[in-house]
Amino acid sequence: MVPGSGTASCCMMSHPERTKPIAGAILAGGMARRMGGADKAALHVGGCRIIDHQLAVLQQATHPVFIVSSRPDALTGLAGNPRVLADVLPNAGPLGGIYTAIVRSPHARTLVVACDMPFLTLPLVELLTADSDADVVLPRSEAGVEPLCATWSRAAADVIRRRIERGQLQAGGVVEDLKVEEIGPARLAECDPTGRLFVNVNTPHDYERARELMRVKPGE
Repeated sequence: MVPGSGTASCCMMSHPERTKPIAGAILAGGMARRMGGADKAALHVGGCRIIDHQLAVLQQATHPVFIVSSRPDALTGLAGNPRVLADVLPNAGPLGGIYTAIVRSPHARTLVVACDMPFLTLPLVELLTADSDADVVLPRSEAGVEPLCATWSRAAADVIRRRIERGQLQAGGVVEDLKVEEIGPARLAECDPTGRLFVNVNTPHDYERARELMRVKPGE
């Protein structure tokens, strides 16, 4: 069972090989206007804060783990005392957070995760952090690509910065200019029999749904 998850890991695939170090970054810088300004990372799902669950998962597979946030004072009591970094390019949304993560990372590749994903699992992290020469390794769920739960190479930094400078801030759009490795729905399903991996918390309704999903045991 992953610490703080309240659920056991369900992926039975063999661990993908990784020979090079990789960092982990949590993006916790949004103003969460649709949540009334609430700190999404601090919301409780399954008995613990979302960010505490994410740290517990990421710290098992990446090092170091750090946080990108414009609100560092709101992040307290975090396991392992991770560094909290301000955006290098302010007011650039999640794409700016990705840029900050990869240029401030000590490693060439960094797994970047949005702070509003309460069902992040270690099998998914291991899948995304296997060795790759792509600029970005990202899941493609039934809903589409998931750039805010993806492994980014530092080689993508210049492309991302140019898009930000042009005001093109859609995180999903930048992959059009990069070498991409996708993890498709069939492989994701091996890690996600309940279909919860990419449930996020953007609104009060999303939050209640996530809390309800956490109460449902796999197979029910």
